Amino acid sequence: MKKSSFVALVLGTISGMFFALGMCMALLPEWNAFRPGVVMGVVGIVLGLVTFAIWLKMTGKEPIKLSPKTVFSVVVGIVGALLLGVGMCFCMVWNKMVLGIVIGMVGIVVLLSLIPLTKGLK
Repeated sequence: MKKSSFVALVLGTISGMFFALGMCMALLPEWNAFRPGVVMGVVGIVLGLVTFAIWLKMTGKEPIKLSPKTVFSVVVGIVGALLLGVGMCFCMVWNKMVLGIVIGMVGIVVLLSLIPLTKGLK
């Protein structure tokens, strides 16, 4: 394993743990820790961005150029993940299985559409 990959793995894991713990703190009312949870979640996001910058620097790659296609791909990914999550909420929290499965399947299809969107069809 290259040094850059190992550093990215360790820092990415740490940032993911901060983000996940922050979201649990913010979203579980039993913990009564909304503000510290938001702060910890933001720390996780910032560490994730720093991890990405360090990885780019160590590998010698150029930063990602923001083109309309890149922005559109990110928006499609966010929408697909949100649809999948909402479908899961319908099934698990609100006990609406059929609607939840349909919304979740739409989210999966949207996420699968990222493959031809980013790689193209040949």
